[in-house]
Amino acid sequence: MNQQYYIQLEEEFGAHNYKPLDVVLARGERLWVWDVEGNKYMDCLSAYSAVNQGHCHPKIMQTMIEQAQKLTLTSRAFRNDQLGLFYKELCELTRSHKVLPMNSGAEAVETVIKAVRKWGYKVKGVPHDKAEIIVCENNFHGRTIAIIGFSTENQYRNGFGPFPPGFKIVPFGDATAIEQAITPHTVGVLLEPIQGEAGVIIPPSGYLKDVKAVCEKHDIVLILDEIQTGLGRTGKLLAEEHEDIEADVTVIGKALSGGFYPISAVLSNKEVLGVFMPGDHGSTFGGNPLACAVARTALKVLVEENMIDNSREMGEYFLSQLKTIQSPFIKEIRGKGLLIGVELLPEAGGARRFCEDLKTKGLLCKETHENVIRFAPPLVITKEEIDWAMDRIRPVLTQIPNKEFI
Repeated sequence: MNQQYYIQLEEEFGAHNYKPLDVVLARGERLWVWDVEGNKYMDCLSAYSAVNQGHCHPKIMQTMIEQAQKLTLTSRAFRNDQLGLFYKELCELTRSHKVLPMNSGAEAVETVIKAVRKWGYKVKGVPHDKAEIIVCENNFHGRTIAIIGFSTENQYRNGFGPFPPGFKIVPFGDATAIEQAITPHTVGVLLEPIQGEAGVIIPPSGYLKDVKAVCEKHDIVLILDEIQTGLGRTGKLLAEEHEDIEADVTVIGKALSGGFYPISAVLSNKEVLGVFMPGDHGSTFGGNPLACAVARTALKVLVEENMIDNSREMGEYFLSQLKTIQSPFIKEIRGKGLLIGVELLPEAGGARRFCEDLKTKGLLCKETHENVIRFAPPLVITKEEIDWAMDRIRPVLTQIPNKEFI
């Protein structure tokens, strides 16, 4: 079957809540993928950073096969032999005290909201049902009703209200604005170390450290959403390490399974997750043995195969090469590790057309908002592969546009 056949199936039978590039992928290995017609592409999106370890990593695959042949699901009505080991290894790696496993990033964020609110009532003494959490403009934490309720993106909210109360929105990158928004009812601050979906927005140096100090001063929980920035993407295990801080609660997901199976986790000090009692929260699939076994190996290969260091080194090289491009379309290039955004000027005609052009040259990436191209390849990329990518990126970003874009 050719690609158009599969595209027509999606268009006819699927909900139209995505606008993917018209490439139908059938196979992947490391940072390379092949479509149903056999054409080869470099993946520079990594499934929104879910395949940091590369596509179909053989060690993770082997773990999945072996565990799937033994035991896949028990629910949390019973214990399983993978869960405790997953807890121990993840806590040791991230210097956390407690772990609560979930399935998706959005589910983990919802879990955090519940936990931090309950902490506010039980520990801090906030009046019942009055808890407030401070969030940032242009945030992206998922797609549930509660989460989109504190989004500032109109499309995410339009037609889905009413939304739950209890959130205050402040500018990203401004610790003073956070402090000014604090009231006696404030229980937490939730933010991304780098705003990925907003266009790879990097806050000023010292921002996270300042926010941490504000939270400590006012007895507030600092929650970092590292679903996209964590697990090596920015050249550190967690992006918080760039400013030498530790959040009170951290949310991870995506690359936690290397792209093989849905799993996310809330990492916490004992005090916050300690408020949950049996029956307070749960998930049928959360903490299942298949997910835990896969995640254990996904974390292991990140460390043992030096993917985090490679992310830092190759990210610096990729960023330096992109910054040599002399283009009339580029407004700014920014990034940390292998999370890089190329922001285009409005007169460039939008990022989508550049992504479509790169696809025809064998490189897959995706526009973020209207004017940003995000480059986030798997952390296994080499210098030679970056050079290969640059041979395609450079002419696309410097070509003369059609008249309709002038």
